[in-house]
This record gives sequence, structure tokens and C-alpha cells, in this order.
Amino acid sequence: MPDRASPTAALRDGLSLPAAGYRGDNISQGLSRPSYRRLGVSDTPQLLLAHHLKALRLPSFLREYDKLAQQCAAEGVDHPRYLLRLAELELIDREQRMVERRIKEARFPTVKSLDSFEFAAIPSLNKTLVLELARCEYVARRENVIAVGNSGTGKTHIALGLGLAACQKGLSVGFVTAAALVHELIEARDEKRLLRLQRQLAGYKLLIIDELGYVPLSTTGAELLFEVFSQRYERGSTIVTSNLPFDEWTGVFGSERLTGALLDRLTHHVHILEMNGDSYRLKQSKRRQRKPQAAELTDNQPQA
Repeated sequence: MPDRASPTAALRDGLSLPAAGYRGDNISQGLSRPSYRRLGVSDTPQLLLAHHLKALRLPSFLREYDKLAQQCAAEGVDHPRYLLRLAELELIDREQRMVERRIKEARFPTVKSLDSFEFAAIPSLNKTLVLELARCEYVARRENVIAVGNSGTGKTHIALGLGLAACQKGLSVGFVTAAALVHELIEARDEKRLLRLQRQLAGYKLLIIDELGYVPLSTTGAELLFEVFSQRYERGSTIVTSNLPFDEWTGVFGSERLTGALLDRLTHHVHILEMNGDSYRLKQSKRRQRKPQAAELTDNQPQA
């Protein structure tokens, strides 16, 4: 006798599962039947298809299948290639949505790419190294990056660009200024949720700590920040930007012992980006001011 309880046998006989009387483990009763109750047998195939694609979370498939079907029919494309194109569209859109979600979760203050950075304005910066870092292989090796230089030279822009590249590579990224992070840590300690926050910070594949050295830290703040670096040591990559050379970091942490231990961990596997030079922001500001002045002089010239 044929096994009527087997979905494989039903498909082999050319029957749909309901027609074959399949009831396996109440799966069809628990999932399929309520869907059909809501839609009804009289609904068109397009409505049923739209319902199922929404349930399967295939929005690109739903949006494109009809238009692509007409295009493939005009080109004489067979069914497998038609389905392949639909699957590729869904995968591309899904990856884009995942990148957008990672960018949102990173909490970047603004989204900037390395393409928009004017490397020529900062001759001290090793452009080749930055572009190599954008491949994110250093994250897989759990190496760190420190961008050091005076204010306005684009350190945050570089950090944001590397963070964006990591998001595009499918990596989890977090961004925070050093002052804000210390504030969060102290607040979390006072509210007895410090361990949860520390686990979150340790879990990022890449953590960006911006503007270290702009604000001196209290003893408690310095110790909590050191703990973050310590917990990430050889477990995840960290990017740090600072306007201070390493020999002045003691003034930020208030302790030679703590600063030495921090630098020992942070610089064990590190790429250093030297970014000293004239303020990039100041140059842009002067350039913007010159443009209206030049336009005004042109307008005031006597016409021949």
C-alpha cells in the first residue's frame, strides 16, 4: 500500500499535500489552514502569492516578480533563470537592509565614507594604510587602530569611514565619544547594570572610541574606561581617535600605572595613523568664505 502519510510519496504521485491527505505532526493544521481560512478558496492566485511572500518576508520578490516575469518572457528566459534573477534581487535588497540596520545600531553621529575624505589635505596620513584597513582584515585579526593628530584634521571622518566599511562587510560596530562612554559607564554602575553594558561593549566586532583626551577623566571614569579596553584586548578591534600624543595620555587618565597598562594592551597589535597638519575644518571654512567674496567682486566689476 502507498504511504499516504508521507509528503515525499504525495509529491512523487504528483499531488499537492492537501490533496494527498497529508497531516504530518499537525504542521499543516497549525500553519497552512489558518492562512487559507483568512484568504478563502475564491481568492485569486495573486492574492495568495502576495500573502505567502509577505509571510516568508520576501518583499523584493513580491515587488518585482510580475515586472520581471514580463521582462523574462519578452527575452525568452526560462523558469530557472527567472527564479535566479528574483532570488538575486532579494539577496541584494536583504543585504542592503542589513547594512542599514548595522549602521543604525552603530549610532554614528553622521554617515561618512572614505571616498569623501580629501587625503591630499593631510599629507602626513598614510592613504595606502587607510585603504588597506577599509578591507577590514584587521578586524578579523583583532587588531586596533589609533588616529592621532591635532584638532580638525579629519580623525573622526576616518574613523566613521572605517566604521561604515565594517558595517558593509557584515560586522557589528559601535561608535561613542570617550566622554559619553565614561558617562554611560558611571551611570550604568550606579543603576547596577554595568555588567550588561560591559558585555555589550565587549561584543562589538569593532568599537570606535572618539575624542579621547579632549576631556580629563575622573579616577572612577578612567578605571571604568580601562576596563573596557582590557575586556576587548585580543577579543575585538578598537579604533581610538585622540588629539594628544601618547606621552600626554597620563594627564587624561591621571595615573602613570593605568596609562602604561592601557597603552600596553592598546598598542600590542595596532595600526597608527599620524594625522598632524593644518585644521581641515578651518581650511574648508576659509574656502567657503572666499567663494561669496569672489562672487561679490565679480558682480561689482564694471561691464564693458
